[in-house]
Amino acid sequence: MDAFRLYAHHTNPTQTYHPTRVTHFTTSMSSITLADLNYITREDLSKTLLESDSAPALPSNLAIVDVRDSDHIGGHIRGSTWVPSSELDYRTPELVRTLKDKEVVVFHCVLSQQRGPSAALRYIREKARLEGESEKEVKEGGEEKGEGAEKKAQKVVVLEGGFGKWQEEYGPDKRLTEAWKKDIWEFGY
Repeated sequence: MDAFRLYAHHTNPTQTYHPTRVTHFTTSMSSITLADLNYITREDLSKTLLESDSAPALPSNLAIVDVRDSDHIGGHIRGSTWVPSSELDYRTPELVRTLKDKEVVVFHCVLSQQRGPSAALRYIREKARLEGESEKEVKEGGEEKGEGAEKKAQKVVVLEGGFGKWQEEYGPDKRLTEAWKKDIWEFGY
């Protein structure tokens, strides 16, 4: 039994752990943690981009936010928006407003171990604060309960392995990666 399951079992023995279920953030802003974040694999993201009718542009329901700082050189995922992590303090409210109509928002940095997940968490908290959604109930499948028409909840995910893993597989593929420089990545990251 892994640490999460052990902890969950001791705190609530009737709770079942579902690693593949999408978490919808229905708790207060302060209780959302990095452990609550969901991830998307490079294979799933590349498939979504390649199967899009809007190629070479991103699908209209998807946004990719690259939060690398000076390590942004050497390429980026086609259609991604570059928001250096050093600018997130003042750019997160702008991101929430400009990405409000996107069904899926993907965050990443070079490894998606710290900056990418932290940016996703900051985005979720700011979205909840700005839109007042932190206490709304969300049905399984992403539909909100409440007054008025039902609306799909936005899914915020982190790219598993970050751009480092992405470029290993898709760096040379111009349909998926822009401005990729092989010599920067040939010895790893």
